[in-house]
Amino acid sequence: MSIPLIRSAVLAVALLPCLASAETLTLETALQRAVQRSEAARASRAGVLSATESARAAGQLPDPMLRVGIDNLPVTGADRFSTTREPMTMKRVGISQEWLSADKRNARQAAADASVERETVQARAAIAEVRLQTALAYVDAFYAAESSRLATAMEHHAREEFEAARARLAAAAAGSQEVLALGVARGQAEDEASDALQQQNAARLALQRWVGSTPDDLAPLAELPIPDEEAYVAAHPTIAALQRDVEVAKRSAAVASSNRSPNWTWEVGYGQRTGYSDLVSVGVSIPIPVAPDARQDRDTAARLALVDKAEADLAEATRVATTQYQTLQADTQRLRQRIERYRTSVLTVASQRTAAAMASYRSNQASLATLFEARHAEVEAQRKLLALQRDLARTLAQLVFRPIVDEVSP
Repeated sequence: MSIPLIRSAVLAVALLPCLASAETLTLETALQRAVQRSEAARASRAGVLSATESARAAGQLPDPMLRVGIDNLPVTGADRFSTTREPMTMKRVGISQEWLSADKRNARQAAADASVERETVQARAAIAEVRLQTALAYVDAFYAAESSRLATAMEHHAREEFEAARARLAAAAAGSQEVLALGVARGQAEDEASDALQQQNAARLALQRWVGSTPDDLAPLAELPIPDEEAYVAAHPTIAALQRDVEVAKRSAAVASSNRSPNWTWEVGYGQRTGYSDLVSVGVSIPIPVAPDARQDRDTAARLALVDKAEADLAEATRVATTQYQTLQADTQRLRQRIERYRTSVLTVASQRTAAAMASYRSNQASLATLFEARHAEVEAQRKLLALQRDLARTLAQLVFRPIVDEVSP
């Protein structure tokens, strides 16, 4: 085996880890990674866990109370502070229990369960926001990379044409003005390529904030299924959260209404006396609502007012979400029309102009500067088309990823 062939084999083996590490990131993979590493999603899951644990105790009775004491202890005379000389002195121990009716406990349990549902919706809304921001960052990074590729290709063309002009000048086949013009064009192309690369790096860093790493390449965007208006509004994070707020407010009002009936407290005590019979006491404490109109009813009215407020907020948010969907849908149709019109009336013509300039240059009927100008115009048309496609992709991402997705577990 020859030495050059051995060197080539060694180089290929050395490059295998690099080739294996090359990664083409897809949008779906990016969304999964973003959800898995999102601190907002972790915080929302903690909120759900907290509400769930609180709900488990909502329907329980209060803890019983142990009561220990001494009754009728002398504090004056020869028997002061004696627990055995005075027949009326009694050591007492007892236990009391506040009793809540089944209706009250059910009302409190229902309110706690509604809070759990609200936290669950907020967790899903947090995940939906993470997915939306990741999708937007993915779109920006993908189209920034495409724009950078166009700018880099234009830079290579500018350099080639500048070197060709210099060679023609040396052969006295071109003038100095053409060389200078192409030199300026080369500098502009280099600056545009540098600016496009900077924008690409910024977009990649923005995507890295969500997925945790910088991918080598991004897969093209697949066609996204657009939800209809009813599904979009129903799954809108704000709407879903406000619906749960209405339910929580109603359950809280039910709890406040149940408080109009006071809680009874039962008590059993055992008293011990020296030299006399021990005693057992049984009692019940019943609060007397002396002014329910000024207390309990006011609390219930306040809770009912919060129900009305939550319903009004829900109605207003529904209008906003409906308008938002209609606006995004209209933008989608408008951008599709612009892209189709631009591709037909601008990009196709620019491509034909480049082909004509190339043919004229090969037949010595046009200068390199004319060819470069045609190529530059075509690249600018392609970059403008990419900008329109990026705007369309961002609009579609808002339509698809803003609603809550039930399949994604919080």
